[in-house]
Amino acid sequence: MLKRKFIVPVALSSALLVGSIPVSSVFAKPIDSKVVNSVQASKKWNENASVPLFVKERFAEKFSSSTPSNALNYLKKNEGKTGIKNPDKSLKVKDTQKDELGMTHVRFNQSINGVNVEGSEVIVHFNKNNEVVSINGRINQTIADDTVDTTASLRSDTALKTAMSTVNAPNELTYEPTTELVVYPFEGENHTAYKVNVNFMGDEPGNWFVFVDAKTGQVIDKYNGLMHADEIRTQKGVGKGVHGDHRELHISQVKEPKSGTKFALADYAHENLEAILTYDSKNDTDTRNDTLYVGNSAAFIGDYDRAAVDAHYNSEKVYDYYLNEHGRNSLDGKGMAIKSYVHYDKNYNNAFWNGAWMTYGDGDGEFFISLSAGLDVAAHEMTHGVITHTANLVYRDQPGALNESFADVFGALVDDKDWEMGEDIMAPAAKADGVTRLRSLSDPNSVKVSNAQRAAYGSGVYPAHMDEFYHMPRNVDNGGVHVNSSITNHAAYLIGQEIGRKKLGQIYYRALSVYLTPNSNFSDARKAIVQSAIDIYGAGSAEEAAVNSGFDAVGIY
Repeated sequence: MLKRKFIVPVALSSALLVGSIPVSSVFAKPIDSKVVNSVQASKKWNENASVPLFVKERFAEKFSSSTPSNALNYLKKNEGKTGIKNPDKSLKVKDTQKDELGMTHVRFNQSINGVNVEGSEVIVHFNKNNEVVSINGRINQTIADDTVDTTASLRSDTALKTAMSTVNAPNELTYEPTTELVVYPFEGENHTAYKVNVNFMGDEPGNWFVFVDAKTGQVIDKYNGLMHADEIRTQKGVGKGVHGDHRELHISQVKEPKSGTKFALADYAHENLEAILTYDSKNDTDTRNDTLYVGNSAAFIGDYDRAAVDAHYNSEKVYDYYLNEHGRNSLDGKGMAIKSYVHYDKNYNNAFWNGAWMTYGDGDGEFFISLSAGLDVAAHEMTHGVITHTANLVYRDQPGALNESFADVFGALVDDKDWEMGEDIMAPAAKADGVTRLRSLSDPNSVKVSNAQRAAYGSGVYPAHMDEFYHMPRNVDNGGVHVNSSITNHAAYLIGQEIGRKKLGQIYYRALSVYLTPNSNFSDARKAIVQSAIDIYGAGSAEEAAVNSGFDAVGIY
């Protein structure tokens, strides 16, 4: 039998955080209020409600198979141990995954009368012998104790109109907006709300999640989940990158009716991958003008081509990393097309993942050059896509800082020449002023927080320890997602120094894809990363010790 220890369940934080949804859920059909009843619970929830976080079995319990039904059987039998009451009624199966170690992970959403509780998930972990060995996640336990009224008076299309109005959404959207009925714990109350996702480009692009009360029609909460910074035959092509680097590319011939054969930055060379595609936004924000990036020859060497060449080249590099290191086929793990848009707007100083693709500005030439020049930037943005399809960490407060941190860590693992972020996209003028990179995993304090509004909440430099944590309101950097990410970044650097980049990547990917849930905080991340090290390298291993030491050093206990 496997020896296990118990970890005391952790109390809920003072407020449950809003959770974003993966793209796979975005395209689900909206739930009609006539069909599904809604929830409006006014009871205050208990800040001390316990949640199961790495409840480990001292002696594993064996089943005939690692199935969702057996996971529920275990939870029903052990309600007192886990604190999850009536799991067969309060949990819905979200996903079942089997990993390379032979373990099976059954992920549940907490639900009331079939309506998901936003951001509340529990994962049951079986080993290869069909034994339940651990459980982790976060639930709102007080909701399970409530007698919940499940009636709604607002139509989903009315909620959609309200959401679009409150975020000033344009008529043209990136994809069809979605509406889902959820139970939404927010600021001490459990609301029934329509969770509306609206995605658009433009001068101020957005991937908004808006929560509209299902009875009153009032907006409860909202946040922008935009995560910054004819016959086709694939063949080999070449290009010149932003810094003049020679790039070998996978491109495709396209036949156009009036101009004959041309060449597109469209890569169909990878088995079971839909494509790697690069588009030209033509220095505006109107997506109707965007087209696949096309040239007259197989050599993309013009000045305007350079940003597109790097975006296309770097996308393939990041795809190869996730496939070769982690067996992951594209951002969703199922071969979805990897799309990049370059030349977005004029002098645009940003790059972002909008929930569906990467977008790169050209920079203003003063602070940034073309942001597609950075392999670490591409890896960062594409990792946001991986996060969307795994832990789906909420883009606010500590979960949002973890979202940014994991993106930075994998950016530094893919672009492995140093532990800095963004050094290849800084403009000469910025470098002359001493701004040579955006963030440093190795020495966070060496980088100033450039945004004065953010800097006002701390020392003015990126923090390396919880003693330096920036306590920001949510209207500043979504609660400090970029600034506070440097604390967990530094922990990753310290761990990597002890065990090497490859092992660091294996451990962090496992934590992201197996253990973390939407509302995971820094302490949860430590537990998940430690457990991942144990899974791969064994209890008492040097790798486990390195992880514990790294988090101790930055004050995350």
